[in-house]
Amino acid sequence: MSKITFYEDKNFLGRSYECEADCADMHPHFSRCNSVRVASGCWVLYERPNYSGYQYVLTRGEYPDYQHWMGYNDTVRSCRTFSYTSGGPYLMKIYERPDFQGQMMEFSEDCASTQERFPRRQFSSCSVVDGYWTLYEHADYRGRQYFLRPGEYRKSSDWGATCNTTGSFRRITDF
Repeated sequence: MSKITFYEDKNFLGRSYECEADCADMHPHFSRCNSVRVASGCWVLYERPNYSGYQYVLTRGEYPDYQHWMGYNDTVRSCRTFSYTSGGPYLMKIYERPDFQGQMMEFSEDCASTQERFPRRQFSSCSVVDGYWTLYEHADYRGRQYFLRPGEYRKSSDWGATCNTTGSFRRITDF
């Protein structure tokens, strides 16, 4: 079972809302979100209703203000929980161009800088064979986040990116 609590103010103060399942529209429950406690499970928070906008991947822990989860503002309008049941080895294939074209590399470990590991600065498509991954806009796990579950992503917009910029990625392993 997954459990997360959202607070309107920093440091777990103000009005709160506890959630144990996916929620497509959280606006009726609170007007802003400045701190979060993840008691159990893994969660993806979204800036907009219906699981759209900026994404933030949170695992168990305390986040006393939105900057602790690399948030850009205090807006959280939907959330999803997820768990990893496969148990197989993590594997992601990244491709230089859309539709799995161009040079390809396989990764089974975290990558702090795609620029150092991948001959091209960016990649335009990927296939997540196993495991859950978080892509980051900049190197060293900074910037906008994108949650990827097993599946095919033919172009960067398939994982929610508005531009073709991925600077790092890592496996989600804290379940």
